Amino acid sequence: MSESVGDWWSTAITDIQPGVIRLRGYAVQDLIGAVSYPQMVWLMTRGELPSEAEAKLLELTLVAAVDHGPQAPSIAAARMAASCGLDLNNSMATGVNLLGDVHGGAGQQCLEVLLRLRESGESPEDAARALVADYKQRKAFIPGFGHRWHPRDPRRDPLIAALQQAVEAGVVSGVFLELVLALEKVLAEGTKPVPMNVDGATAAIYAELGFAPELARGLFVLSRSVGLLAHAWEQQQEPARIKGPLPKGINPTYTGPSPRSLPDPA
Repeated sequence: MSESVGDWWSTAITDIQPGVIRLRGYAVQDLIGAVSYPQMVWLMTRGELPSEAEAKLLELTLVAAVDHGPQAPSIAAARMAASCGLDLNNSMATGVNLLGDVHGGAGQQCLEVLLRLRESGESPEDAARALVADYKQRKAFIPGFGHRWHPRDPRRDPLIAALQQAVEAGVVSGVFLELVLALEKVLAEGTKPVPMNVDGATAAIYAELGFAPELARGLFVLSRSVGLLAHAWEQQQEPARIKGPLPKGINPTYTGPSPRSLPDPA
């Protein structure tokens, strides 16, 4: 079968002609001023425009995850890159490239857990108990719950409250909200409760809005890029150069061999 040159990078997203830019079929000049950034994100990733209520929920998640300070490896890396003279785009890319499964992937992983719970066919609480028991047996962390800095993540409550309001208004079904709350309830029954964090709350919202798990991580990257930009820019304004992971005068703990000499030559 013959293939035209234009088919090489065929796309259903962008239609570019001389003097014309259409995004998912909409002329860009019509979108400018008519849709918000969250609506634009939805349109580009999903193909259609969301309702205002859906876009508002998405916007909340994008605001919630913008930054967590230099305690976050991605932010620290972006600042170190900027201190080494990298431009803003390269500093931001340095931070983005640290957003993997361990740091930055919990939202996607939690959404996958919620989808698995829904498909179990059990009641939310029974499904949650079975999952928690499985993770405990494997000594694994349940993504979206617990936080190494916060006894209770301050981002959890406003996100869950907004999602509850959206359920009451009929914007979303509430299936995944019920599942994530069931998980939180079971995890609160132990001797050391493990409350929901921002990743769990945003995962519930993304699930309710119908985003694929992979897109959940991409949306987190979009959000965190704002923090990366702000921190890299701030670092560029400081006179300090080549700031490493430890302040001056503090050396990493050495665990290698004691000082030794090469053997005498034969």
